[in-house]
Amino acid sequence: MIRGIRRLDDTTLRLGGMGDNWHTTWAVDDRQYTSLCDGSGWPDISGYTGHNYNTRVYAIEGDPPRSAFRHLPGFPDLLGEDSPNVNRYYGFGILALERSIYHFLSTPNHPFLEPGARFVGAKLIHSPDLGQTWLNQDGTPVRWESWADRGRDNMIFFEETDDAFSLITMLQMGRNYEHNTDGYAYLYAPNGNTEGTMNQLVLCRVPTGRVLDRASYAFYTGDGWSGDIDDRAPVHTFPSGWVNVKYHPYAWHPSVTYNAPLGCYMMTTWGMGTAPDGMWFAKPSYFGFWIADRPEGPWTQVHEETAWMPCGDRLAQAYQPQIIPKWIAPDGRSFWMAWTDFQKVDGEPIYYAFNLQKVEIETRG
Repeated sequence: MIRGIRRLDDTTLRLGGMGDNWHTTWAVDDRQYTSLCDGSGWPDISGYTGHNYNTRVYAIEGDPPRSAFRHLPGFPDLLGEDSPNVNRYYGFGILALERSIYHFLSTPNHPFLEPGARFVGAKLIHSPDLGQTWLNQDGTPVRWESWADRGRDNMIFFEETDDAFSLITMLQMGRNYEHNTDGYAYLYAPNGNTEGTMNQLVLCRVPTGRVLDRASYAFYTGDGWSGDIDDRAPVHTFPSGWVNVKYHPYAWHPSVTYNAPLGCYMMTTWGMGTAPDGMWFAKPSYFGFWIADRPEGPWTQVHEETAWMPCGDRLAQAYQPQIIPKWIAPDGRSFWMAWTDFQKVDGEPIYYAFNLQKVEIETRG
């Protein structure tokens, strides 16, 4: 039914804070839970510490424009200023199921300031009580393993072929995953960290009751599912030319959400605006929007911007667009999208952390 989208610049909300990325899930308690990377959060909320977190989860209450962010004191601290570029984990894919929250944290191979740094795997943590306490995949209290201690015994994915599944996105399907009917949770990720692999999208799934069991994961092969990750095949390929090679490669990390009123899957993602030498954030990003009838596609593109400039801002360096699952309209014909925007004006950084904009869906008929 969807033939296009239209971003409504006049609805833009700058909700402050410090941080980025904002992968978001909608839980059974009607709160949303969002992941922050590299920031201190919101100074005006209870529990604010002023510390700079490498990664953290916050709760969101209410609806735009009166949304409120809540600090979760039970989330284990990972402070950037105490260990800069040392034991880093970046919280991305997140999914609420019943009273549990599952959260995938991407791990680099070594500090980003060193040559050859890239994401090589993902650690899985979970909360059995809607964010009050957090545990490792094996049920022990969360431990931030050092570089030398990371491996397949404590990471859900680690040094897979081409570093696949090191940047994970979870499919969202309404409050408490209520619109899911097949009993599987779905994970999307870039197929690697280079031009030609990072712009390929791969997919796996796991029964919703076995998210903590790596042996239960199955990978889409193009015509079925396999327990062997090396049998995977891309479900979609994004345009080439939007993967940076300086600093860690970082692009094509999607947001995928089921639109229940319209009965289709929606995906948005971005490509890095790179300089000729491969430096990141050198020009406005690529922005696109796709739809599908099934989690594995095929995916049809209905919107493209080769210079994504929210509010017409030519200085915009927008990234990580996220469809906020609770804020899809009851008729499915609009939704709110979050993103982060990092700019430099006269050499000085200007950081817009949590931005919201309403997106109108154009339908056929």
